[in-house]
Amino acid sequence: MIPGISFHNPYFLYLLGLIPLLIVWYIYKHKQTISKVRVSDIDLFATCKPSLLQRLIVVPFMLRLLVLSCVIIALARPQSSFRNSEESIEGIDIMIALDVSGSMLAEDFSPNRLEAAKNVASEFVKGRPNDRIGIVVFSGECFTQCPLTIDHNILQHQIKAIRSGMITDGTAIGDGLATAVNRLKNSQALSKTIILLTDGVNNRGSVDPMNGADLAHFYNMRVYTIGVGTRGMAPFPVQTPFGKQYHYEEVQIDEAMLGKIANITDGKYFRATNKNKLQDIFAEIDTMEKSKIEVLAYE
Repeated sequence: MIPGISFHNPYFLYLLGLIPLLIVWYIYKHKQTISKVRVSDIDLFATCKPSLLQRLIVVPFMLRLLVLSCVIIALARPQSSFRNSEESIEGIDIMIALDVSGSMLAEDFSPNRLEAAKNVASEFVKGRPNDRIGIVVFSGECFTQCPLTIDHNILQHQIKAIRSGMITDGTAIGDGLATAVNRLKNSQALSKTIILLTDGVNNRGSVDPMNGADLAHFYNMRVYTIGVGTRGMAPFPVQTPFGKQYHYEEVQIDEAMLGKIANITDGKYFRATNKNKLQDIFAEIDTMEKSKIEVLAYE
């Protein structure tokens, strides 16, 4: 394409392929219209020169091709523009700490708590193209699934790869929070945020959740905590010799602890009892933690 020129309907340019076909057709037709006269000697014609009319006979056809080419280009709507913009972006670094314990397979969410959380987190990432985001997974242990990155394609791939059973079962909320803090503590971003999502009570790990909250507060990090699970009983799938069956267990979430973590860090605690509520929570967090972009553009 021509530098600085774009086409609103570029598919019309394919019609330019008709031009060489028309030229081939014209040459073939011209040869068919030449009269063939049998003569005994052509020496008399050797000194004859073509007239001006004969030289210009092809001009009308070439003009038609030029007009046709112009019409095709006009249909493609060529456009040129000048754009000048200045952006001022306030970066926000976000770590998502996601519980992947066995209880996250409960099917009070569709298809289950873990898949619902992954889907909502993926949509959350899509809506924040200017922020660095990473993810920590935890159950009885924890590790960084993806460090802070602006490459959201890699992050989306890592989110899809998360599954229950990746690490020892249990619920080490303190370890998950401390790992997220460790990933953010050296960040130079103006705002540092942790989204902690769990469906249980801290029962494993070497770091007390309150100590993790104090660390986050020390490094000026805001923690949003989300308790995932319906109120009352929830169906848990169990594999048996007769296939998958369900038994119901009481949902136990340490809401008091999650609320304290949020209060210590100037964050907020949410309770998600279904997937729609979880989507609304992430949407609210997205609104509260928006990057500030100032754009001055001329086109």
